[in-house]
Amino acid sequence: MCNGRVPRIIGRMKPPTFVCPPLDSERQAIRAGLRSTDAFTLRRAQILLQSADGRTPAQIAGSLGCATQTVRNAIRAFLATGTDCLHPRSHRPASAHRALDGVACERLRALLHLSPRDFGKPTSLWTLGLVAQVAFAQGITARPISGESVRQALVRMGIGWKRAKRWITSPDPAYLRKKGRATG
Repeated sequence: MCNGRVPRIIGRMKPPTFVCPPLDSERQAIRAGLRSTDAFTLRRAQILLQSADGRTPAQIAGSLGCATQTVRNAIRAFLATGTDCLHPRSHRPASAHRALDGVACERLRALLHLSPRDFGKPTSLWTLGLVAQVAFAQGITARPISGESVRQALVRMGIGWKRAKRWITSPDPAYLRKKGRATG
């Protein structure tokens, strides 16, 4: 069944996998995919148009230089989701989740405004790894995380790591005066 239409089956053999002739709106979306700069979208559009013309997956694969399973996957995706199959989906597993949620991100932001020395660290400069260690020790995260997880959380908050490093203040009592002189 194709969008409420029954595909035409010829002969007694198992029918090859193909898409029904697309509706006008679907055909326009597929033709727009032929002009895409994204290789995935372009390939899917080529596959769907050739399949709508009645070519078998083996014939399409031969003409496009791809595997027949690639063609079958594209056709099945079209039958399941329509023209949404022209756009690549995330490969991230559905069970994966962010190490830092919204509340944890705000606590992380507050943490970066403090000095590592406040947490007994021998340095006044934060590193991503050090932030990850202190975040776990302070209960911001339930499990140890990597510096990369910290960097990604900062990016989601719109903060670059270089920007975060500039928040650090010196324990020098004359720091603000010296900083004002240096930055104008």
